[in-house]
Amino acid sequence: MLNECCHQQDGLTATSVVEQLTNPVKLWTRGEVCIRQSPIPRHAGVYAWYFRELPGAVDASECVRQGDMTLLYVGISPKAPPKNGKPPSCQTLRSRIRYHYRGNAAGSTLRLTLGCLLAAKLGIELRCVGSGKRRTFSQGERLLSEWMDANAFVCWAECDEPRIVEERLISTLSLPLNLDQNARHSFCSVLKAIRKAAADRARGLPVVC
Repeated sequence: MLNECCHQQDGLTATSVVEQLTNPVKLWTRGEVCIRQSPIPRHAGVYAWYFRELPGAVDASECVRQGDMTLLYVGISPKAPPKNGKPPSCQTLRSRIRYHYRGNAAGSTLRLTLGCLLAAKLGIELRCVGSGKRRTFSQGERLLSEWMDANAFVCWAECDEPRIVEERLISTLSLPLNLDQNARHSFCSVLKAIRKAAADRARGLPVVC
């Protein structure tokens, strides 16, 4: 399990954590991490998502590969402290990874991106829900979870300064599903346009209660 910390005093650096995520000892499945006694630690850190099937027309020619798995996205938990004075996030690697696997697009950028890319394949569409301020794939979230169950695999590394590692990963690797800090990637503008089109369509449809 990739649970070594990147504490400087332990002799581990951001470089070593990057190595753990790009050459993982194990890639975990949805079924393995979404159990009561989940192996994911309740600590801060960085996680990396590998995919068996590419979601849509993603150019993964320069991406890191492990066998038939392709690294497309990285994330951190908790996220950077808000600049508006609100309390910082209390999320951990465990809560964040599990939410990506079984939450919805309103709270998971990864699910939002995957759903937009897979909308035609899965027969789902982004919709405004509840009060109309949130957007999810409504009943389609179940189909998205099933696709992730078969195709999305994750690894992680505990880290006191996850943002430093995330910046290193995004600046040095091809990560087509990351948008933040990733404007240099050729797929960034394409993905933004796909997500914007989905959001625009959702605003023009009736709100799902």
